Amino acid sequence: MSKIRLKDYEGTPEIKRADYDTQLLALQYKLQLIQAAYITQGLRGIVAIEGWDAAGKGGLIQRMTTELDQRYSDVWSIGTPTKDELNHHFLWRFWAKLPGCREIAIFDRTWYGRVLVERVDKLTPKPDWKRGYDEINDFEAQQIADGTRIAKIFLHITQREQDKRLRERLETPYKRWKTGPEDYHNRSMRDAYCEAYEDMFDKTSTPHAPWTVIAADDKKTARIAAIEAVIATLGEDVDLTYPPVSPELRALAEAALGVTLKV
Repeated sequence: MSKIRLKDYEGTPEIKRADYDTQLLALQYKLQLIQAAYITQGLRGIVAIEGWDAAGKGGLIQRMTTELDQRYSDVWSIGTPTKDELNHHFLWRFWAKLPGCREIAIFDRTWYGRVLVERVDKLTPKPDWKRGYDEINDFEAQQIADGTRIAKIFLHITQREQDKRLRERLETPYKRWKTGPEDYHNRSMRDAYCEAYEDMFDKTSTPHAPWTVIAADDKKTARIAAIEAVIATLGEDVDLTYPPVSPELRALAEAALGVTLKV
């Protein structure tokens, strides 16, 4: 497997609005079909999303989930661990958030904080975060062995594009809640994060759970590419034929509705 280097994911081509709208609707429909199959067949899926601050994670999740049935999907926004969570193994807080049968769980930031922020900000001793790569690979392998599909998406934006978006968040009143001092701290550590990200790809982009890096300077192009990648993983080998209507239910419905069903 060739090494992932972030410099190879810059210079996003823009997509026309009409093409974007058409493609997005088609992809959202495909996700609906996949979710329906998960519900009827008792399947499980995880979408793990990482990326730079202001890379478009929230916008991607919004477009990905807008047509999903919320009863069978969860979005987990992962922040700083609580005191209680810090008293346990770093993966402990994620176990309760894993999807059950018929469910899809989407993580806005993930267990990879162990080898990212905890590494860059020296929050965890080096031997511990270095051990995290194998622990994460084992954790994901356990989920996959138990039948869970995992799509791992990383959104990459250039420094120039990030600066543009951070400025926009401050200059647009209703977007100010999206930014804070931590964004600028993380920005000052960009080189360290680049190194941490590329080490993460090298050590955890495994055959059973590979990373998909998306060039995300153009938000619309990135959303299409990311949702396509999610569909490819969650939909792989999934039977999209659905059970027929039972004769009993058909008879009951036709009698109640006064029609002949076209099924």
